Formats: sequence, C-alpha cells, structure tokens
Amino acid sequence: MNKTLIIFLLVIIALISCENAGKAVTRLNIAKQYYKALDQSDGAAVKTLLIDSLLTEIPEYNYVQRYSQENYIENWLKWDSAFEPTYEILQMEEYNDMVKAKISKLDKRITLLHEKPFITYEILRFQNDKISSIETEYVSWDEQTWERNRTKLLKWIDENHPELNGFIYDQTEAGGKKFLQAIELYNNQ
Repeated sequence: MNKTLIIFLLVIIALISCENAGKAVTRLNIAKQYYKALDQSDGAAVKTLLIDSLLTEIPEYNYVQRYSQENYIENWLKWDSAFEPTYEILQMEEYNDMVKAKISKLDKRITLLHEKPFITYEILRFQNDKISSIETEYVSWDEQTWERNRTKLLKWIDENHPELNGFIYDQTEAGGKKFLQAIELYNNQ
C-alpha cells in the first residue's frame, strides 16, 4: 500500500512539474514573439499576444498608460513603426509568473535624439497566457543628450516648418509620420 501511495505521489508531482515547466516556456515564447512582432511592426501578431487592454508603466517617471488592444495597435504600434524600429532581446528570464527582458531598441527617432540605442529592462506580466502589463526601466537613458537634441529639433522645426508643430506629442500613426517628416527635413538641412 505504501509503495502505491508513493508512486501515486511521485506521478502527481511529476505532472505538476511538467505543467509548470510548460507555462514557463510558454511565457518566454510569448515574450519572444511579442518582441519579434514589435521588431516587424506586425499588429496582427501583437494582437494575438495581448489581453483586451494593456497597462504600460514607467515607474521612474510616474508614467502609466492603459491601452485598449485596438488602440495600442492602431495608434502606438503604428506610431512606433513609422521610425523603423529594431528590437533586440539581450537577455530574458521567467520568474514568479513574469518575464523580465533586457531589450535594446534603435530607430530613426532614437538615433537622432538619443544617438545610441535605448536599453531597457521590461517586466511582462500575464493573464491567461497573454501579456497584460509591461513595466519599463531605462538602463541607458541619456536625458541630457535627448533634451539637447530634442530642443534643437523643435526649435528648427518651429523656425522652418511651423506646420509640423505639435508632432512630438502625437503618438498616432499620423503623428509618427509627421515626426518622421520633421526628422528627415532636419537631417537634410
């Protein structure tokens, strides 16, 4: 009787371990797919990886934004894609039902304003095997360079192309296109 009970308990433990291991791999795979979709500006792929609303946070700057899935894709992702981003996963691990990723991002906007890639730590939280929130911590943020270059760009646009004023705050597809146009005009001066 004791042997049967021990074997039964070992089988249960093995099944639970396999189930938990499967979830960890799934979360890592979901996170990898998410950054691949961002890198390719693939809204259809991103949509399959998010719950109905996504919470984004940057605690250091008291920034919190909740997006509906549709708004995230139609506005933020299309805005981001205007700059032809490259996302690179530098490190990724799963812990406590979350994934922590170290990400490098470079695009035309970041190249002009920051002069080097953004490096961030991002914590992805999940609900029903879909991403529910992303918390970002900047690792390589050079605020002085960003502000200096941003000020130069805004001043030049104000003096030479005032019809583009306001582009810097418009995180929509149209705003991204205006921002990109401002960058191209500024770079070709």
